[in-house]
Amino acid sequence: MTLQPEDPPLALSEEDRDTAVRRLQDAYVEGHISHEEMAERLHRVLTATTQGDLVPALASLPQGTADTTSTVAALGGRIRRRGAWRVPRRLKVESAFGKVHLDLSRAVIEHPVVDIELQLGTGRAKITVPRDAVVDTEDLQTVWKDRLYKPRQRTRPGGPKIRIAGTMGFGRLKIRHARR
Repeated sequence: MTLQPEDPPLALSEEDRDTAVRRLQDAYVEGHISHEEMAERLHRVLTATTQGDLVPALASLPQGTADTTSTVAALGGRIRRRGAWRVPRRLKVESAFGKVHLDLSRAVIEHPVVDIELQLGTGRAKITVPRDAVVDTEDLQTVWKDRLYKPRQRTRPGGPKIRIAGTMGFGRLKIRHARR
């Protein structure tokens, strides 16, 4: 009888740890765990070194939907999000001929990184980001016009990182930071 070698434990990344902390915070806010249980589980997550170490800390918690992608689509017309709306971790925006306006300046952003994928045809897009946000448009491909974005010279630390990717046809993308 020969023993099969075990797979080495999977190392824990900072993103995995952050996701686990968010799940604990959500469970506490929603009343699924007590303050004492939150403190105990949080200690387990912060001292974990492998994926397996997270299992007992996250046991019996409701599954979060933080990694799902929300899609907003329109053939023509407008796509508009403004005010106090909840920004998902991943947002896909599809529009063939319309205008897109995403105002994140007063939105509820619960994730340190937000990915926005644009699939736009001929319409224009305008994205207003929080004052302290860091914007990355490196993975955005434009066919006709370049994106209009001037990075802020000084941003306060701690703001969300907004990554904008995807493809724009013949429209123009304008990104600006909120003034307040």
